[in-house]
Amino acid sequence: MKPSPTPRLPYWRVWRDAEGISHQHQSWVDNFDLAHLAEGMQSIWRTPTLPGITGLVIINVEPGVAYAWHENPVPQWIVPLSGRWYVETMDGHRVEMGCGEVSFGGDQGCRCLDGRQGHLSGAVGEEAAVLMLIQVEQAPADPLVLA
Repeated sequence: MKPSPTPRLPYWRVWRDAEGISHQHQSWVDNFDLAHLAEGMQSIWRTPTLPGITGLVIINVEPGVAYAWHENPVPQWIVPLSGRWYVETMDGHRVEMGCGEVSFGGDQGCRCLDGRQGHLSGAVGEEAAVLMLIQVEQAPADPLVLA
């Protein structure tokens, strides 16, 4: 069987610019390679192993709670497991995400500007948002570079 075309995974990257202002934009994980994982199994597309993982945390973001401006405590991949949530960066860009959508939080070191520092985030709708945080030692210059 011929393998499917090389996959691409979209994600939202939250980052801080040289002036200390947080932003976000859509990026792509596109460094998939065909790999043979187990005897008798057809080759599968996968990325290299993510280096420097320091923790895995699952959080429950309650609906209707107004969380204050904050930075991601450490560089981390954020994977929604259930519900929907949003992230609003200092530049005013707001993105809502649900299951199957991924974000990278790399806004450490933002400056405070008119009471805003880092980002706002919270649950969207009446259901809690359950998020898995995969924390890493440090954000590479571009989180797309997984190896």
